Amino acid sequence: MVQYLARRLLSLIPLLIGITLITFFVIHLAPGRPTDVLTDLNPKISLQARDRLAKIYGLDQPLPAQYLQWLSRMGKLDFGRSFVDDRSVWDKIAERIPVTLMINLLAMALVFVVAVPLGVFGAVRQGSFWDHWITLFVFVGFATPTFWLALLLMQWLGIQLGWLPLSGIVSLDFERMNFWEKVIDVSRHLTLPVFISAFGGLAGISRYMKTSMSEILRQDFIRTARAKGLSERQVLYKHALRNALLPIVTILGLSVPGLLGGSVIFESIFAIPGLGRLFYDGVMARDYPVVMGILTIGAVLTLLGNLLADLGYAWVDPRIRVGEKG
Repeated sequence: MVQYLARRLLSLIPLLIGITLITFFVIHLAPGRPTDVLTDLNPKISLQARDRLAKIYGLDQPLPAQYLQWLSRMGKLDFGRSFVDDRSVWDKIAERIPVTLMINLLAMALVFVVAVPLGVFGAVRQGSFWDHWITLFVFVGFATPTFWLALLLMQWLGIQLGWLPLSGIVSLDFERMNFWEKVIDVSRHLTLPVFISAFGGLAGISRYMKTSMSEILRQDFIRTARAKGLSERQVLYKHALRNALLPIVTILGLSVPGLLGGSVIFESIFAIPGLGRLFYDGVMARDYPVVMGILTIGAVLTLLGNLLADLGYAWVDPRIRVGEKG
């Protein structure tokens, strides 16, 4: 197993380099340059000043040379400095990670706590009244645009009813609150973002869970378990559920990048200072080091998520074993 893991991890290196290479050249295809933000609104900027700025940022060199320089820095875990404020990209990303990680962990927990029981219930009670309602919920969840639902809930719960705040993660007087008041304040601010982030996942995971559970319940080993006299609870949760979780494990592994990738949509709508908002601001400012830093972290987490999904298969299904030869 150790040799298998070592080979898999080593095989991720050329794949990661290929991803960063394509990403680097693609983001440079976008119109505009980082220097445009500083020069376009200032008519006094001369052509020499523009060229000097481009040289400072290293934009006067060919793209292959720029990429090799970036790759050499990344080998030292250095993503460079932001073009916007000359801060370290690592520092800018690190200060946004806690907010994004907290929101996405809460959303993922909500998704799996609610969606898995809904899927199991729908598979066991197929054709029932509640199964039809769950199916309706799934289709509504798939069809509802996230940004539209966010704006609708902000209008209803935030403006009309005044129950929840509309932006940020804390109130202006947060520092003057006691501990429990701070907990309540943060909870009220996170309610809408967490729900919006989890809503689409609730629909998808519950549908996958229902389909997988329905297929497992038709298998021969389930009929055998029932013929042995096992209770329906043992059949469902000890034999069927564990096998039905295989596709969910894959989805869970692929959800790892989203823990730090954030959501550009809801973080922008709710003015949340997370990685999604940082990525959006970086794209709009053509801040290449910040954009590449966030995309590289997302690529690493995606590759590791795939690896975790493979290992999770071996843990969930005893029929699957990871051999020493891969």
